[in-house]
Amino acid sequence: MLSMLYNNNKIALVDCNSFYVSCERLFNPSINKKPVVVLSSNDGCIISRSTEAKILGIKMGEPYFKVKKIVKENDVKIFSTNLALYGDISRRVMKTLKQFSPQMEIYSIDEAFLDLSSVKNEDLLEHGYKIRKTILKWTGIPTSIGIGTTKTLSKAANYIAKKEKSGVIDLVNSKQIDELLSEIKINDVWGVGRQLTKFYIKNGINTAYDLKKMHNAWIKKNTNVFGSRTAMELRGFSCVSLEPYEEKRKNCCVSRSFGKKVTKLEDLSEAITTHCLNAAEKIRLDKQTVKKITVFIRTSPFQMRNNYYANSKDIDLPVRTNDSIILIKQALGALENIYKKGYQYQKTGIILSGLKDASIYNKNLFSTISNDEKRIKLMQAIDYTNIKYGRNALSIAQARLKKKWNIKRRHSSKIDTACFDFLPTIKIA
Repeated sequence: MLSMLYNNNKIALVDCNSFYVSCERLFNPSINKKPVVVLSSNDGCIISRSTEAKILGIKMGEPYFKVKKIVKENDVKIFSTNLALYGDISRRVMKTLKQFSPQMEIYSIDEAFLDLSSVKNEDLLEHGYKIRKTILKWTGIPTSIGIGTTKTLSKAANYIAKKEKSGVIDLVNSKQIDELLSEIKINDVWGVGRQLTKFYIKNGINTAYDLKKMHNAWIKKNTNVFGSRTAMELRGFSCVSLEPYEEKRKNCCVSRSFGKKVTKLEDLSEAITTHCLNAAEKIRLDKQTVKKITVFIRTSPFQMRNNYYANSKDIDLPVRTNDSIILIKQALGALENIYKKGYQYQKTGIILSGLKDASIYNKNLFSTISNDEKRIKLMQAIDYTNIKYGRNALSIAQARLKKKWNIKRRHSSKIDTACFDFLPTIKIA
């Protein structure tokens, strides 16, 4: 249902600027104002760029080998992805944002919508500056903030804010909304994908303003409900509500491509054990249990004509659990069932599905209360130790320490805020 009382809505989108790059700069000030890029898993593609790197023509998602010449000629600083670091900094940013609004929707690792309905219209811009200044002071991360009467308009405002020195744009009080929307290309409008972009351009809709002024009957007839919703949001009618309460995940997948091809069952078992440990830790943090496990392995998809192999195995557990030891035992049994000699495997992973709250009855006729409680306490002790002293401080012997199959991270900054050994040190003369 459309909310006609759109003037009461005040939504801010807070977006961290070049987030992965900003996280690396946080612990390495020497790369400030220099071109910086962050690479994806196995150092494959560009997934984050500084403003200086964008000016050089380095595109998002571009394979690293294609831009090596530009990188070398312009002394571009390169970093391998460090998700543990980025996740920790993200949690700090989101915790800071909650100080400004109890109604907050975490949209991604570096974006969040805030409900600013309690803020007076005339104070919105100043409030935006205060949020931006506080995040920079408390976390060291620069942000851009867009404020609008709908989520789509706040997205549009944020797009403009990224190009402004102030970093904050308020469309609630702006009398130049149409002028600003005309500066946003249709492919940069939130909710407009590639195919829809082609269709809109073909029909003379080139900017956000063009879509806003288009007759709704034409949009409904030629696109779908999502296209109509986007247009209505650009007009100031709220069609997409804020979702401050995060739903718990229904599935949990942990998988990685190997840094180099793997042939031995021993190495695959190491990888599956590591993935199981990570997945089990995640669902325990969410207080969930699993009923079904899927283990999969595959060689490179580029080997379709030459020795390609892929397979998976599902296991339906007799009793719901989040016990790492039980999950590893079941997963390794599945792996042995699908493993074949003579193949060079590129990727393996595990999927935990049918996740539900741990409070749901998970005992069976043969369960013993004392044994179950001991295992629960063991898992809690492992999680507590790893949170306090860093991931893998306590692990299972099958996971081993030297993971030869691990992803390529040749340009890693090796900063881990969860481990004292990796924190930067300051020498005092």
